[in-house]
Amino acid sequence: MLKSMTGFGKASGNFQSKKITVEIRSLNSKSMDLNTRIPSKYKETDGDIRKKISAGLGRGKVDISINVEVIGDSTPISINKELAKTYYKELKSLNDELGESTEDYLSLILKMPEVYSHSKEDLTDEEKGVVIQVVEEAIISINDFRRKEGEDLEKEFTERIEEIRAFLLEVPKFENERIEIIRERMKKGLEDIKSGSYDDNRLEQEMIFYIEKLDVAEEKMRLSNHLDYFLETMKTNQAGKKLGFIGQEIGREINTLGSKSNHAEMQKLVIGMKDNLEKIKEQVLNTL
Repeated sequence: MLKSMTGFGKASGNFQSKKITVEIRSLNSKSMDLNTRIPSKYKETDGDIRKKISAGLGRGKVDISINVEVIGDSTPISINKELAKTYYKELKSLNDELGESTEDYLSLILKMPEVYSHSKEDLTDEEKGVVIQVVEEAIISINDFRRKEGEDLEKEFTERIEEIRAFLLEVPKFENERIEIIRERMKKGLEDIKSGSYDDNRLEQEMIFYIEKLDVAEEKMRLSNHLDYFLETMKTNQAGKKLGFIGQEIGREINTLGSKSNHAEMQKLVIGMKDNLEKIKEQVLNTL
């Protein structure tokens, strides 16, 4: 089943007086591009988290953030007074420079980064286990999101592939007419020659050779096979890159079919195929 590379997942867990929340967001990327935002206390879990993300998500531009909220009174908190004073001086200086009215600096200072400090605690194996567990739950959450998006992708791909096939099935209607038009065009050109003569047998050989060059039977067969292969590949895991390659092969056959058409109605069919293929290519970029 297909998965989208776009997704969002969230999970939470509790450890003692803390609520640990993990959020994962992902966008499309050719490889795994992982950015982590982890509290300093949990930095030693970074390697384990990266391994979990890579194994669980495959590829994509992934951002993971871990937030810790104190939900009890067991963790002592103090104010970093020196830092608060520095903030005060800077804010007052800026205020005087701008000529603004006096502000309630204290309420602003208490919202500034690192003003509050918690007593340092060592990361225990138990707490580390909780963090990793919440990360795993967030990975499950984002994969559920990706699978749901993948269902929409699969539906659209199937519709586009079948539209291309429908255009392809219309091609034979115009093939005989196309050959006859070419034959008549060649004969007329020869009739317009005012002098000289030509060998009927040689003419027939040349016409056969020319018509064979314009034959699209192989292109139709290969294109049909590529369409089938695309639909089969959608059922496999992490098929995005492979679908991209198959899309390129479909494009080559459509282009060759267009270059050999020499018929207005066939060209319209080719344009319809190309339009659907471009829409497929756009979405393949977002497919895992």
